[in-house]
Parts: sequence; structure tokens; C-alpha cells
Amino acid sequence: MNDAIQERPGRADVIDGEAVAASVRESVTAAVGRLGEAGVTPGLATVLMSDDPASETYVRMKQRDCEQVGIESHHVEIDTDAPQSELFATIDQLNEDPAIDGILIQRPLTEGVDEPAALRRVDPEKDVDGFHPENVGRLVTGDPRFVPCTPLGVQRLLTEAGVEIPGSDVVIVGRSELVGKPLANLLLGRDDDADATVTVCHSNTEDLANHVSRADVVVVAAGVPRLVTGEMLAEGSVVIDVGINAVGEGDDRTLVGDVDYESASEVASAITPVPGGVGPMTRAMLLRNTVNAAARQAGVEIDS
Repeated sequence: MNDAIQERPGRADVIDGEAVAASVRESVTAAVGRLGEAGVTPGLATVLMSDDPASETYVRMKQRDCEQVGIESHHVEIDTDAPQSELFATIDQLNEDPAIDGILIQRPLTEGVDEPAALRRVDPEKDVDGFHPENVGRLVTGDPRFVPCTPLGVQRLLTEAGVEIPGSDVVIVGRSELVGKPLANLLLGRDDDADATVTVCHSNTEDLANHVSRADVVVVAAGVPRLVTGEMLAEGSVVIDVGINAVGEGDDRTLVGDVDYESASEVASAITPVPGGVGPMTRAMLLRNTVNAAARQAGVEIDS
């Protein structure tokens, strides 16, 4: 049985993001070993300029992930009261540092900082998040260097779940620069794990249910709790829930996705849980991008 799938008779199978992420980390660890034989130690720098607790937690998780696979982790914290120029100077230093192969600017940045300008400042060769305009353009034109981590993780989950992406009708709910737009371009590619027909829906889409009901694959990344319900889905469709939302108060506070999990599980053939679905894949794909960046900059051939 495929470790990525947890079968549930009478209900949608669960696509286990934790299991797939573990497999990705294994391959990254092996790639780090091959780079080590060539005298190369991959290095990832994380830059935090925020006092957002969620961002601080996420950075710590990324540092732990790096330690597990053998990537050297470098972390820089910049005071939220510091001028924007200090952030830019930090990015410039990391761009020039040969020990750094990948740079991740943890978002959101503190209020008043020009976030797009900060992302543009990162060397495209070290932009393992895939958000520099040069890397965005390469993805759009079908020659990607780095694909943003969440879309890359979604694609891997679909592949591991046995979804025949070529020729599939895919509906993406959400048009963000982080997920919706890059995922659409990724799945429109001509590769064996792409070549889909893609529809992108958003907050102004009329009759969202009509679009969703025609899809073989539905990816929801709108940031709206339980936006997509089982009644909207086609029987046997595959559902990838990118959303993670805190709802309720106090002891009743819980995390839910952008999909109503219970009703969708009655209709879909396979679905990702929240948490434990897309989230672990985002972090795993960051490791993969970092190793690939190190190999490219060192001129070493690896299979990650």
C-alpha cells in the first residue's frame, strides 16, 4: 500500500502529507551526503524582521528541519524598529556569503517595510522561495529555476496520491502570489506531472460551486474557513486543502482548512487533512530547493 494514502472505506482516502514529507527529507539527506563527498555543505539563511509568534515558530521549525537533513542553518533576526536599510544590507551580505546557498525572507515583514523590494533584493540564484521576479518569470515561461515551496508540495502530493495530472481539470480557489498563481503555472507545464487544464477562481468568481463541481482536482487556498463544502464537489474528485485557519475561542479554538473536511470526505476520493497535509510539504520542499541551489552553485550533479 502507498504510504502516502490512508484508505478509509466509504469515505475519502487521506493523503498523508507527513509521510510524503518524510520521504522528501530522506532524499534530501541522501543528496546532502553526495554534496558532502564533493566538499559542499548546503547553507540556508532565514531572515526574520517581525514579532509575529507564528513566524517565529515557523522559523524554528525550518531550523530543526535543516538540522535533521544536514543543511547548515543560519538565522538573522532584525529588530522591528530598525530601518529598512538594515534589512537590505543584511540581504546584500547574505547574497555575497559563499556559505549561503539559499535565502528565505520570513513573511510578513514588519509594517512599513517594502516587502516586494526586499524579495527583489535576494540573489535569484539563492531565492529558494521562488518569489524573485526573475524566478517567477522563468516559471511562467516553462523554464523554472525554483518553484515556490507550497505549489511544489501540492504537485508532489498529487503525484504521490496517484493522480493522473495530465489532462485533468484542476480548479484552484485562490489567486495569491504565494500559491494560486504559481501553482496554476506549474500545473500548466508540459511535464508528466503537469499538463492539466487549470481554472483559477477567486473572491469575485461568480457561482464558485459551478466551477468546483466540474473539477477532477480541487485545490483551495483562499484563506476562508470551510469555504468549499462536499455539496460543491464532483463525486470522486481529489481535494487539496492549503488553508489553515484558527476558529473558535479559548478551549474551543481549533484549526480548520478552507474545505469543510467532513462533508467533503463523503464525496471526494482523496483529501488532505488540516493540519498534516500541505504544511509539512511546504517545509520539505524548501529543503529540496536549498539542496538544489547548493548543487547548482557548486556545479555538482545530484538527484534530489
